[in-house]
Amino acid sequence: MDNKKQRKRPGWISPIRINTKFRRKLVALFFAAILALVALTVRITVISATKGEEYKRIVLSNIQQQYESRVIPFKRGDITDRNGTLLAVSERVYNLVLDCSVVNHETEDDEGNKEMPYRDPTLKALELMFGVRRDEVLKILEAEETANSQYQIIRQNITMEQKAEWEAYCDLKNEQLTKEELTERSCINGIWFEESYKRVYPQNSLACDTIGFTYTLNDATWGIEGYYNDTLNGTNGRKFGYFNSDADVEQTIIEPTNGHNVVSTLDLNIQEIVRNAILDYEMVYSDPPYDNIGAKNVAVLVMDPNTGEIYAMDTSNWYDLNDPRDLNKILPAAQTRNLTEEEKIKKLNEIWRNFCVSDAYEPGSVAKPLTVAAALETSSIKDTDNFYCNGYEIVNGLEIHCSVYPKSHGRSNVYWAIANSCNDCMMQIARKAGAESLLRYLSYFDFGSLTGIDLPGENAGIIYSLESMGELELCTSSFGQGYTCTMVQEAAAMASIVNGGYYVKPHVVSAVTDENGNIIERFDPIVERQTISRKTSDIIKTAMGLSVTGGTSMDSKVNGYSMGGKTGTAEKLPRGTGDYLTSFIGFAPLDEPEVLVYVIVDEPNISEQDTSLLAQEIAHNVLSEVLPYLGVFPDEPVSTDGE
Repeated sequence: MDNKKQRKRPGWISPIRINTKFRRKLVALFFAAILALVALTVRITVISATKGEEYKRIVLSNIQQQYESRVIPFKRGDITDRNGTLLAVSERVYNLVLDCSVVNHETEDDEGNKEMPYRDPTLKALELMFGVRRDEVLKILEAEETANSQYQIIRQNITMEQKAEWEAYCDLKNEQLTKEELTERSCINGIWFEESYKRVYPQNSLACDTIGFTYTLNDATWGIEGYYNDTLNGTNGRKFGYFNSDADVEQTIIEPTNGHNVVSTLDLNIQEIVRNAILDYEMVYSDPPYDNIGAKNVAVLVMDPNTGEIYAMDTSNWYDLNDPRDLNKILPAAQTRNLTEEEKIKKLNEIWRNFCVSDAYEPGSVAKPLTVAAALETSSIKDTDNFYCNGYEIVNGLEIHCSVYPKSHGRSNVYWAIANSCNDCMMQIARKAGAESLLRYLSYFDFGSLTGIDLPGENAGIIYSLESMGELELCTSSFGQGYTCTMVQEAAAMASIVNGGYYVKPHVVSAVTDENGNIIERFDPIVERQTISRKTSDIIKTAMGLSVTGGTSMDSKVNGYSMGGKTGTAEKLPRGTGDYLTSFIGFAPLDEPEVLVYVIVDEPNISEQDTSLLAQEIAHNVLSEVLPYLGVFPDEPVSTDGE
């Protein structure tokens, strides 16, 4: 039985016998592996000690490509009218950003062929959702300088609604998607949205000269936008993203500081009243199909004579603040067709400038109350003095005519000299006052100086010096020719005359608030000086009242309201061309004025331009609506026979 071979049990494995030679090989291999591991450890230690920081920076630099700092834009402050109506606002929009490196990412299929799985689905989605043409994006993706770019803006001003539609399109949780659609949309990649803002002007062209517009989002030159640019602007924030030493994502966010809001003195309702009055004028005096416009320019300014606050400021040369560079929307095609780019820019700058503060002109007879005020204040004349108009005055051998020449006004006192706008009487009054007195009081009224109104581009105008004002210059200056001023200068000066003699600085902004509406700064009325006495003020107001009831300003009369006014018809240089700048300045009520309106019609489209009737009509239309709107009650019996 011992000699018989033992029967092997199922699953039995014969033991492996390792001989001495094989055992030695295993030991040698084991020690070799240990030595290699030790050598590798030593090498890593050496590298870490000598160049560890350098390699760490390289690695983190590559990782951080997707985590570079990003600017978080601030929101530019709003501009509102005095009632809180938005005139300028920054609306949140987005830049549509293309990450070329992601869209161009290559993979290999099972057969080793390279493909770009994100390209077609992404390009298709962009064209469908935003109208971005495929060839436009391919040009960016395939260009050598942008193929690996992670930041290419392909569309701006994407609205929140458009962004939401994109996100809904890419939503893979949408149960209505088919399997094919789900597969395709899962490959949309490399598109993201960068938050930005767009400046919007809800009132379009209304008050365009006063509001102004931004060239870029946060840079402006014109109007309130330009003057208060630093106030409206804030400070950008920033988002920093990076990997820490443990390869965890860290983010630091510095929130932006939004700009302050500006509350203007403008009243949108009064601004609309002014605009409608100008439109009514244009409809009557423009020749269809507007080959000849109603005038070279029509300008209207409405203010509170007691506070210097500007309620409205407008001209007939308006433009859309949301699209200020499109000349075709501003001028007839015939006037823009052959303009060079330089000529277009020049034309745009002419349109963008605010005539009411930037253009100086000879004011004409609306300045006569200033001449009389200077003479009264220096006791050169008294309101009881009488003068005689024979239709002209001889000055240095020259015959200077009155406005009614060859007729005359005859005997006239100070009141009717203003009411009838008598040049002859004004020259006599100016001679009595003298050059020094007239120039001193013109300076008191800020002629020849900036008023300091909070709008850019103000013009100081030009007045004579004492050395340059001879007798001829003195006489022509007495009725507002020979020196220049702006509308805001004349309006502020007249406000000083009718408010009791106090010069109040004109302004278009009343307050600055933070984004929550808290007042940061308030601009109260600034009385800069007393120009004339209350007595002189009352005399001038009475005379201007006579101008409305029985003088040259009768067409401005508003039924039921006492008011004062003064007309102006300044012959433009060169004399003798028949071109006039006609005007009217008026206020109501007569005793305690609450509203002042100043209207200019420059070169009206009529055969005989030397009439202030058109300016009076515009002023009448403005005052007849503004006075009731401001709650100024009639202080005279209302005539039922018409005005």
